[in-house]
Amino acid sequence: MADILFVVTGSKVWTLNDGTEHPTGFWAEEAVVPYRAFTGAGHRVAVATPGGVVPVADRASLTDPELAEELAKIAEFRQPLVLAEVDPADYDVVFYPGGHGPMEDLAVDADSGRLLTRALASGRPLGVVCHGPAALLAARTEDGGSPFAGYRVTGFTNAEEVQAGLADRAPWLLQDRLVALGVDFEEGEPWAPHAVVDRNLVTGQNPASSALVAAGLLKLLAESAK
Repeated sequence: MADILFVVTGSKVWTLNDGTEHPTGFWAEEAVVPYRAFTGAGHRVAVATPGGVVPVADRASLTDPELAEELAKIAEFRQPLVLAEVDPADYDVVFYPGGHGPMEDLAVDADSGRLLTRALASGRPLGVVCHGPAALLAARTEDGGSPFAGYRVTGFTNAEEVQAGLADRAPWLLQDRLVALGVDFEEGEPWAPHAVVDRNLVTGQNPASSALVAAGLLKLLAESAK
């Protein structure tokens, strides 16, 4: 049995370029589908957020009543750990779901950045999906660069942001910022499942990629146990 850490946005809003606060949070599918996969495989899950605030799911991600009901039954999301107090060495896997919330808080959260840097360097499986890769922007090496530079990565694309209707109001676009970090960004078809595995890092492009990311992390976990 492995211990898996979910690092989840604590933000309920995403501030757009006109100052408007767009209601958001984490995307339910990106949390529930991996949670189901990990616990179904017999593993334990803990949730951490900035400040230990109880995370809120984006209401737009709760249109499926069964998914919403399943999320409501997951106690770990109601009892999060304080991110700054979490040691990634205590966990076998670290996973970041998305939603627009990470664009607001995790993208600039130094505690999350340090955790990501340590998790990547540890060689243990690290997974990030959809807008979750915004958190990669806060990770820094000692020389000020990105530890993810040179890694093959995917995430929510510019095309998908345009089709979602928020690109023209976004203060920045995730794909652009990831490319500027020096990652090798791999773009799949909009909204289609697409995941990329590079060493111990597994990234997914969009909500539909959540199951692929979870499967990739479980495969890496199994290989590390051999």
